[in-house]
Amino acid sequence: MRTYLDHNATTPLRAEARDAMIAAMDIAGNPSSVHAEGRAAKSLLEKSRQTIATALGADGADVIFTSSATEAAALALEGKGIVGSEVEHDAVRSWIKTSLATDENGIVRIDSPETSTVQFANSETGVIQPDLPQGLAVSDVTQAFGKLPISFNWIGAEMALVSAHKLGGPKGIGALVVKRGTDVKARLIGGGQEMGRRAGTENVIGAAGFAAAAQAALHDLESGVWQEVARLRDLFEEIVLDRAPDAIIAGKSVTRLPNTSCVATPGWKGETQVMQMDLAGYAISAGSACSSGKVKNSAVLTAMGYDAQTASSAIRVSLGPDTSEQDILGFADKWLTQRNKFRARAA
Repeated sequence: MRTYLDHNATTPLRAEARDAMIAAMDIAGNPSSVHAEGRAAKSLLEKSRQTIATALGADGADVIFTSSATEAAALALEGKGIVGSEVEHDAVRSWIKTSLATDENGIVRIDSPETSTVQFANSETGVIQPDLPQGLAVSDVTQAFGKLPISFNWIGAEMALVSAHKLGGPKGIGALVVKRGTDVKARLIGGGQEMGRRAGTENVIGAAGFAAAAQAALHDLESGVWQEVARLRDLFEEIVLDRAPDAIIAGKSVTRLPNTSCVATPGWKGETQVMQMDLAGYAISAGSACSSGKVKNSAVLTAMGYDAQTASSAIRVSLGPDTSEQDILGFADKWLTQRNKFRARAA
């Protein structure tokens, strides 16, 4: 039996999303068509758009469907000469022209919000950026959406990036959320879909799954699911620090996502740990492996001031709503067993 502890890479599809997508498959029309079948598809698309906006606290904003948060980042940032930090996700960091400094916890100093992009929460460490300034150009809220109470309207950004598969929706659909009146130039041109900002026939099935997942995630937030997840995250870290005092938990002294632990054990390669835990039945990540498909040193930890040996030894353990205490205790035991073997060999 396997245990999945890589929810920040992608989450299992929620039953609600699966059901919504199956139902949407029976709607045959193109949402741009004016006949009854097309109007039915258009109605579902717009209902899904509104559901996502409501769940994100973005009523009155435009939700532009894309294929992913990566595409949303390109739509928001191309040609903008934007500034940002090295702790951003690769999809955002690729567009940054000037880099902002971070402190040892990955907190970014923002001097010019109108030309800056700053993530709400980091995918590797879980660190939440405090006090995002009003008028921020772009914020990546992909990891925070569904895990934290969040409102696009109160974070004050002009644009935000979100992705369905990070909160239990399907892969292959995301969105750029835009404050109404903000200029967004289309990268894909053609039929003028998505308010003229992203051409191409819309993914109605994906949108339906995204909306259902967002609604279910909001219910989880309101019912306190993530408080229990945070308790399990803290339990794991308590065990690790008690029995492996040389371990480093990045960002532990600041507010983080309730489900994320980034643990570094200098000298013990993160890649090795991922493979060992995989063989033991546990899925985790190392560094930024979730974004590249390859294990490499964490640019996030490097930006936070960690040396190369420490940055290369990091693993990310990210829990989900279905993670149990037994899962955490079992993983901690297996990880510590391998860590002790590593220490014995290195002695």
